[in-house]
Amino acid sequence: MADERTAGAGRNGEEAPSPGPCVRGVLEAALYVDDLDAAEAFYGVVLGLEKIVRAGNRHVFFRAGETVVLLFNPEETRKPAGNPALPVPPHGAQGAGHLCFRVEEASLDVWRRRLEAAGVVIEADFRWPNGARSLYFRDPAGNSLEMAPAALWAG
Repeated sequence: MADERTAGAGRNGEEAPSPGPCVRGVLEAALYVDDLDAAEAFYGVVLGLEKIVRAGNRHVFFRAGETVVLLFNPEETRKPAGNPALPVPPHGAQGAGHLCFRVEEASLDVWRRRLEAAGVVIEADFRWPNGARSLYFRDPAGNSLEMAPAALWAG
């Protein structure tokens, strides 16, 4: 039971935030790619994700379960918004990003065969100390992608 010295204390003795609205999950996740055509083929054909929309050479978006995967061309997204009705701030990143797709444990061998059949190099395939298995590979832009079951973060 907390006493008055620890009541309301968060990590490292900092004051914990007061109760309020909570984050319900990740709605969208962004990666940056230099070739939208290659990315569109990889995520749509190899990974089988449902394409939502493509906007020229700026972006292509895919649905992955309840999350939307946003693939941006950083050369275009660093530019200020051209449409005042959609004032998205400029953004971009250099270097490889990372994204982990949640899949069923039993499907990892099937995914491995599918990726290898498409010429994708598997960089790592191992079990974490908690027993969950991860499969790592790269998209055409060099982003590090992972497939793992939800048990990876079960707590």
